Amino acid sequence: MYYNGAGILRDDAEAAVWYRKAADQEHAQAQFQLGFMCYVGRGVPQNYAEAATWYRKAADQEHAQAQFQLGFMYYAGWGVPQDYAEAATWYRKAAAQGDAEAQYRLGGMYDSRRYDYVQGVPQDDAEAVTWYCKAAEQGHAQAQISLGFMYEMGRGVFQNYAEAVTWYRKAAEQGKTEAQYYLGVAYDKGRGVFQNYAEAVTWYHKAADQGDAQAQYSLGVIYDTGRGVPRDYVQAHMWHNLAASRLPAGPEQEEAAKTRNAVAAKMTLAQIAEAQRLAREWKPTAPPQTPR
Repeated sequence: MYYNGAGILRDDAEAAVWYRKAADQEHAQAQFQLGFMCYVGRGVPQNYAEAATWYRKAADQEHAQAQFQLGFMYYAGWGVPQDYAEAATWYRKAAAQGDAEAQYRLGGMYDSRRYDYVQGVPQDDAEAVTWYCKAAEQGHAQAQISLGFMYEMGRGVFQNYAEAVTWYRKAAEQGKTEAQYYLGVAYDKGRGVFQNYAEAVTWYHKAADQGDAQAQYSLGVIYDTGRGVPRDYVQAHMWHNLAASRLPAGPEQEEAAKTRNAVAAKMTLAQIAEAQRLAREWKPTAPPQTPR
């Protein structure tokens, strides 16, 4: 009641006192809540080591959220020595209880794309797909994207563009810009769906409007060539300009700037000025809120 302010004035410090009393009596949920308060510094001083201690007590009682959080602490090296193998152990315990985030994280550890910076388990794309699938089926958007990518690339599963599109669409409908961009590419190239430039524009726009630089570049190409939309050099210049300003330094950024300049060569000074104004005034839209 003190924690949520239900019927009484919210008081985090008082909530921590009562959680501690229950936690000392081995109440798993209280141990988890106290661990969380130590983790974020709510009602008590922030203390990762103390958070890990309480998460472990709850995790040892099979509390799935605590198992996930303890796994994350080991993964990040917060409050405990960084240990990927120990992280995988706790992720697996939570994942076995159906925790979607733990399933996704465990899949990520098996995913061979991450071999350079994550160890702790043998790299095994088929095992990664297994855990991604479990999380994706629970509606975990990032797992849906990862599963779609595995199907698109044929990693851990037989290559299947249509199945990739299915999973990208699920994540895209949750507002994930990466998935919206991939879905736009699928329609643009006709991979896994019938080629449909207008539909590609729709999905590129959804991602570009939220600030996805790759989608902005693709949208610039679309407006420059008139695929699925009337040719519009002002819009093409604006989107290429935005992409060039948001992409990290490197070949993709250089290509966006080069393409923007090529479009500018076909425009009047007034059109260039209008495109630059639109780019300056552009603001990203907020993505829809989705649960963990």
